[in-house]
Amino acid sequence: MNIQLKAEYEQFIQTRIATGKYENAEEVIVKALKLLEEWEKGYQEWEEETKKKLEAGLASIERGDVVDGEVVIAQLEEKLRKAREAQE
Repeated sequence: MNIQLKAEYEQFIQTRIATGKYENAEEVIVKALKLLEEWEKGYQEWEEETKKKLEAGLASIERGDVVDGEVVIAQLEEKLRKAREAQE
C-alpha cells in the first residue's frame, strides 16, 4: 500500500522516529492504528453501556420510579452543606 500524508503528519512521524522509540514510519503508523482500534473499541463499549443506562432510565420513568427535580436539588444542597461544615 502506498499512501500520501500531509507534510505535518510526515513531520510528526519523523519526530517520533528521531526519539529512537521507533525505527521507521511503519512502526509509528502501526502503533497509531493499534491505538485507534483500542479507542474505537472503548468508544463502542461506552456507547453500548450508555444505551443500556438510558433504556433502564426510561423504563424507570415509565414505571413512575422518579424523584422530583426540586427534591434532588434539595438533597444535593444538604449534602454540600454538610460537607462544608465537616471541613470547618
